[in-house]
Amino acid sequence: MRTLDIDGVGPVSRIGLGTWQFGSREWGYGDDYADRTARDIVARALELGVTLFDTAEAYGFGKSERILGAALGERRDEVALASKIMPVAPFPKVVVNRARASAKRLGVRRIPLYQVHQPNPVVPDSVIMPGMKTLLDDGTIGAAGVSNYSLERWQKADSALGRPVVSNQVSFSLANAGPLEDMVPFAQAENRLVIAYSPLAQGLLGGKYGPENRPRDVRRTNPLFGTANLARAQPLLDVLRDVAGTIGTTPSQVALAWLVNLPQVVAIPGASSIEQLESNVAAAELDLDESAMTALSDAARDFTPVGAGRTVLDAVKERLGR
Repeated sequence: MRTLDIDGVGPVSRIGLGTWQFGSREWGYGDDYADRTARDIVARALELGVTLFDTAEAYGFGKSERILGAALGERRDEVALASKIMPVAPFPKVVVNRARASAKRLGVRRIPLYQVHQPNPVVPDSVIMPGMKTLLDDGTIGAAGVSNYSLERWQKADSALGRPVVSNQVSFSLANAGPLEDMVPFAQAENRLVIAYSPLAQGLLGGKYGPENRPRDVRRTNPLFGTANLARAQPLLDVLRDVAGTIGTTPSQVALAWLVNLPQVVAIPGASSIEQLESNVAAAELDLDESAMTALSDAARDFTPVGAGRTVLDAVKERLGR
């Protein structure tokens, strides 16, 4: 598995594992998934060289952290564990106490990467970051990160912390390529990390959906899967299929490979099964040539979905780092 070495965090695998579904009922996987399948997925991920495991206190109200920590077992101190604080009343003492609670649920003394889950619209980072600094100074965390921050606010968080905020976890995919224009150049110049969540756009980039074949689950309420946007997505999906056919892989793997072939970018897809995990991880080893990267990037820039409205569930997924 290819990795990036990030100060304070250690080797970060280019494909990680997002674990919101471990402790949350929103995904509909059922208790057997949390009790058995999730542990099997983590064990296989370790075998495949995955080091980045992303969770948050908000996922199942701490249940995801507990499941992940138990699944990692004695190897929990060997990996790049990442968790997040939901910044409600994020005053320094609160930040410190919440990080320590997350560490306890994970079964570790030190969380390699601790992130602010989303920008607080009324509390500035000058209030939040002193708590992160305390955690860095006392060794409770290895590095501070943010999530869902604009580039401008990421840079303000830097100033508030007085040292680099090493990462920003954002929604990033061929269907949502905005970070390509600002986040990626900044991360490359400053040796930072862009962590891409929802890297397959809830399955849109698998290539099987179209105006005549819409998903039948909760995604039908997502404007991205509306008839108009599925029609608009077809040129992008055609490029994905063409690249996949040329190199003998799947559109989903090409979509992940595009991300991790970008400088300083890693992706954290979830996995409902070991088979899906293995497919995701294999994408880390795909080298896309310059012509393929250019074609994909151009198609991503050309994809302009319509409809600004989103469902409550979509907004929650965006906010919670999926």
